Order: sequence, then C-alpha cells, then structure tokens
Amino acid sequence: MKLCPRPVRQTEHRNTERPATLSRPQEPRAPSEPQDPAEQDQSGESGSGTLCGSESVVSMSNSRRSSQSLRGVLVLILDLVLVLLGALPTSSAPPGEPDADVFDLENYDLTNEMDWENLDANIYGDSYDYEDLDQEVEVGSIAPDSAPSLPQSTPEQQEELTPPTQPHLPTHPPSPATLDFKGPGLFGPETGLGMPTCLLCVCISGSVYCDDTGLDQIPPLPKDTTRFYGRFNRVRHVKNTDFMNLKRLQSIDLTGNQISGMDEDVFASLSHLQDLVLPDNHLQMLPELPRSLRLIDVRNNRLGSRGLHAEGFKDMSHLEFLYLSNNHLDYIPSPLPLSLRVLHLQNNNVQSLHEDTFCNRLDRNFIRRNLEDIRLDGNPLDINLFASSYTCLPRLPVGRH
Repeated sequence: MKLCPRPVRQTEHRNTERPATLSRPQEPRAPSEPQDPAEQDQSGESGSGTLCGSESVVSMSNSRRSSQSLRGVLVLILDLVLVLLGALPTSSAPPGEPDADVFDLENYDLTNEMDWENLDANIYGDSYDYEDLDQEVEVGSIAPDSAPSLPQSTPEQQEELTPPTQPHLPTHPPSPATLDFKGPGLFGPETGLGMPTCLLCVCISGSVYCDDTGLDQIPPLPKDTTRFYGRFNRVRHVKNTDFMNLKRLQSIDLTGNQISGMDEDVFASLSHLQDLVLPDNHLQMLPELPRSLRLIDVRNNRLGSRGLHAEGFKDMSHLEFLYLSNNHLDYIPSPLPLSLRVLHLQNNNVQSLHEDTFCNRLDRNFIRRNLEDIRLDGNPLDINLFASSYTCLPRLPVGRH
C-alpha cells in the first residue's frame, strides 16, 4: 500500500497571492481531442491526493469503532464479574476498613527475605512447659478414714432385740404337683404342669393330632376331644388317668409306639369309644375293653392267648373288625360276636379249631352271615381237617390246605 504524504495547507499564502474572485467554469473538452501530458500529471496528482485522504479518514473511523466496541465488551465483562461476586456471600469482603494492627501493613517488607535457619518458633504463641506433666497426681479415697463408732448395746438391750426362738419343726420334701382331673376348665387334665396340648399338637374340630412329636406319655387332652392320634412316638405305658374325663372320645390311635403295658381300667370310663388302634407296639396283654368298640387293631404285637380275657369279645355287639395277626396266639378267641365281619389271625400259632369256634354245634341251622373274611394263613393248621367248623360260614377261611 502506498503511503500518502500529508498535504501542506497553503490557504493563507494563496489568499495573499490571489484575490478572492469568482472563477469561470471551464468548458468540457471533447473526447476526441488529446489531453496535454502536463495536464494529465496534474490531474493524476490531484486524484491520488484525494484517494489518500479518503483512506486515512476511513481507517480513523474504523479504529474508533473497534476501540468503542472493545470498551463495551470490557464494561460488560466487568459487570458480569461484579454480579457474580455479589451473588457469592463468601467471595465478598466484609464491610469496613482493614485493621492496620492485625496486618501491620506499614512494616511489611515484600523485598526482605525470611531467615528460615534462625527462625525462633517460640515467637509464634505462648510456650508450654512440659515438665509439669512429670508431677505425680495423688488419688484420694472418698471413704472416711475411720468408720464412726457405734454405741455398744448392753446385754439387757441385746435380750430385748433377740426374737424368741421357735420350736424346730420337721421339714418334709415338697409334695409333687398333681393333676386335678375333675376340676373345671377347658382341658380334662389341667395343663399347668406343661405346655397345653393344642400348642404342641394340632387340634381341629375335636381331633387332636400328635403324630411324630417325640411324646413319651399321653398329653393332657381337651374335654371335647373325639379322636386322638398319637402315632410314631415313644410312649411306653398308658395310665388310667390319660383318658379320664373324656366322655366324647371315640377313637384312639397309638400306632408305632413302644407300649408294653396298660393299666387294667385305662378304657373303663370311655363309654363312647369305637376304634382302638394299637399296632406295632410291644403289648403282651390287653386290658378290659369297653363294649362299644367297633374296631380293634392289635397287629404286630406280642400278644399270647393268656393275654386275652376269657370271653372278652362276647358282649361286644358292635364289633365288626378284629385284627390279631402277627402275634403269639395259640387258639382263636371264642365266642365271637355275631356282628363280626372281618377276622385276621395270620402268622400266629393256631394249631386246631373247635366245632363251635364259628358255629353252634347244638343248632345245625345256625348261620353266621356277617363273617365273610377269615384269614388263617401263616399258622401251623390244616383247614381241611376241620371241615365241620365251617358249615355255618358263607365263605371258607383262607389258610393252608
């Protein structure tokens, strides 16, 4: 870019040389006429001077605009910084003048170097004497040095304070707690000596299920119990108090226990008992049984013929099912009630039959219509040798021929 020299103003000199007169306007030349070279140089110089003047004016105006826009941007940035500093409470300085005593601005030397080697740490705070820690601390006792002396009582006062001696009474061991089986309450036997049965077992509408609960004796049962299931436990003996006061009891199932004995009158008070189920135990004798029984199941025990009451089943007019298999019986118990339908005696030691075991030898027209299932297999007995014993039966018994 060609730099233009600043034109020198000669207005005053020109005014002195020429008077201010109106000049005539020059007539335009025809384009066909050639122009004088001297005139061309003058016109070129005047044109270049005009161009340089206009460029300088434009550049000055542009610089002014840029400086104004930069100033506006700086003012805007400064306003934003002030707004942000005003919004943060921690960034703003607290009002008031700084304390000259705290900062010591007059004596603060920025050019002086700190002598870190000879710096004394005791000048920055109070010194502490650690030798005071070596002193021993004495611990005292809150108890008095000497107990206060009590006034000694005279022998007369001691006699007054001494209570009269009572005669020595013989001591007896505490009597064991007993169950009140006749007392009122929800349960027949009171359950104060142990956990209530319905918490240990399951009670559903008169039926009590105590199967496989580890019982070693019959638990106290509710008075309204109608069916009791105590299967697969460790009961060894059944007492006459186990079912007392249970007037509604109809069924007892003690399958799979270790029962070897029962009190003779254990079932005497159960006038509504219908089912007595005692298989898989160690019974050698049966107690007196109620006449109301409908089913008797004593399979897989150790019963012998001497363990049954003579004519023990005669008066059981409701007995229908009698299961005596897998025992040690020597003969078939008789007489049997007419209501009997099933008699199982397999795997015993029955060796002979009597003519009136099933029939009536005095009445040749007697027929036992209900007894349809007789099992004698597994016994040392040949049923062909006792044909007269089956003449009153609707079906022949099952056994060895």
